[in-house]
Amino acid sequence: MKIDIICPLYNAESYLIDLNNSLMMQKKVDIKSINYILTESKDNTEKILKDNKIDYTKIKTSEFSHSLTRENAAMKCNGDILVFITQDVKIEDELWLYNLTKNIGKNGIVAAYSRQITKYNNIEKYTREFNYSDKSFVVSKDDINEKGLKTFFFSDASSAVKTSTFKKLNGYDNKNLPINEDMYLAYKLIMNDYKIAYEADSIVLHSHNFKLKEIYDRYKLTGKFFKENDYLDKYDTNGSGASLAKYILKRAFQDF
Repeated sequence: MKIDIICPLYNAESYLIDLNNSLMMQKKVDIKSINYILTESKDNTEKILKDNKIDYTKIKTSEFSHSLTRENAAMKCNGDILVFITQDVKIEDELWLYNLTKNIGKNGIVAAYSRQITKYNNIEKYTREFNYSDKSFVVSKDDINEKGLKTFFFSDASSAVKTSTFKKLNGYDNKNLPINEDMYLAYKLIMNDYKIAYEADSIVLHSHNFKLKEIYDRYKLTGKFFKENDYLDKYDTNGSGASLAKYILKRAFQDF
């Protein structure tokens, strides 16, 4: 199937060349287009794009939205599969994309996401372990009673969705979502009786060394998302957070 890749860029000079090269080296897939959307930046990202003759579109800072920027690009694509990535993922495997997309269209599976690993030995290490196991699996509406909120876990740091399904469900419903746009989409997919695959063999290195304020801001935005989408409360959002906290504490004690 033909694949359209969508990747927002902002101050991406330290990532861009390696990222683009890693996309070019992918095997056993048919990449129809790579769509870089550059938000006005303060570094040399645009110069690098021009110097290397890499196609891109440019938007103003005021126009960027985690959901709408992706949605606008996706609606213009006409391949079979949309792949969303972020600029800061590091892809080392030439079969990353094949492993991510290989099951889409089979047995009701219309979306998939990759395993994420971090290089830092900090709290992110434990959250990655909790959210990204080494075993692949598929989730559907039948898993809600057992998994609760985790049924809708999804990450567009490296994810794929069938183009026709994304468009049929109207993407992110033209909403300006500052965070968790991936979970918003996953919820719609599951509740419309589609299946999502977690592909543990599709691996990206995705690391952050957040400062305390950055962590606070992310959790604040996450809280706002759940407040504005309170229909998710029925799936025990507090319980999911508590499970993560317990796992982090357990692993931290094991490592010290």
